[in-house]
Amino acid sequence: QVQLVESGGGLVQPGGSLRLSCAASGSIFSINAMGWYRQAPGKQRELVAAITSGGSTNYADSVKGRFTISRDNAKNTVYLQMNSLKPENTAVYYCDADLDDGLGVNNYWGQGTQVTVSS
Repeated sequence: QVQLVESGGGLVQPGGSLRLSCAASGSIFSINAMGWYRQAPGKQRELVAAITSGGSTNYADSVKGRFTISRDNAKNTVYLQMNSLKPENTAVYYCDADLDDGLGVNNYWGQGTQVTVSS
């Protein structure tokens, strides 16, 4: 059984910062790509940032220069540092991981963490 657990969400004022964490646990042989997605009310889930096992990163244009994705392979954890937050960044943020759980490479999702940017 594999679990991804996000933490670090909350309420922040415009211009502020938050750091999200997502820890994977359970039957994990290896983790390939990990990523962060978000879903705002009434909108589709969209990719925010992704990182490969080798450290290559990819960002949505709207967050480039403000958000940074990183990972600690020893801890099976991915992070999302979010700076200069804007009200339009308000959403539920989800992490996902493509990992080998012993049965092959499968995709797993966390339960989501709410980020609210408001004054």
